[in-house]
Amino acid sequence: MSLDVTSRQNRSFLFVLGSSRADGNSEILAREAAAHLPVGVPRRWVDLNLLDLPDFQDGRHEDAGRRAGEVEELLLRATVEATDIVIVSPLYWYSLSAQTKRYLDYWSGWLNVPGSDFKERMEGGTLWGVTAMAHDEHEVADGLVTGLRNSAAYLRMRFGGVLTGTASRPGRVRADEAAMTRARTFFQGAAPLARFPYEEADAVV
Repeated sequence: MSLDVTSRQNRSFLFVLGSSRADGNSEILAREAAAHLPVGVPRRWVDLNLLDLPDFQDGRHEDAGRRAGEVEELLLRATVEATDIVIVSPLYWYSLSAQTKRYLDYWSGWLNVPGSDFKERMEGGTLWGVTAMAHDEHEVADGLVTGLRNSAAYLRMRFGGVLTGTASRPGRVRADEAAMTRARTFFQGAAPLARFPYEEADAVV
């Protein structure tokens, strides 16, 4: 597992790549956004396609003593050590890619390891998303956005939103000038504490 790491400061970013192809449009958009982070902010890039990570098996009720494998342990450590986690996934069937969803499924396992402090370590961090899609109408990604926001809400994380771009053929996201412009200031945006929709409704009442 290769992690691209720069010097450590108070803020550190983990970019989780979940595309089915290397150098995909979502990754291009994410790298444009990352290029405009302040100098010296640590960033790690993890390509889920390069990890020998098996499908997640929910064994919390059958195998409480399950021990994480080496790859899973490295991925867990990279996750909890980051202050900002960026999910980079193309829009597949209006949701996250299978690789990305499997990674998030592992969060369920990490929550339930005896003595785990996963939830406590994730609380207060920030979750972001980056996705490219074939549609010009970016509201078709609402399902992906909702899934990430609710995941952040469950862990009491902040949610910085999802950077979206239009592209299908390799590299075409560069032609989406509006998306590339948004990328340059994406990580400067507000990241409020994530809330479930019912929490937002209660706050209005």
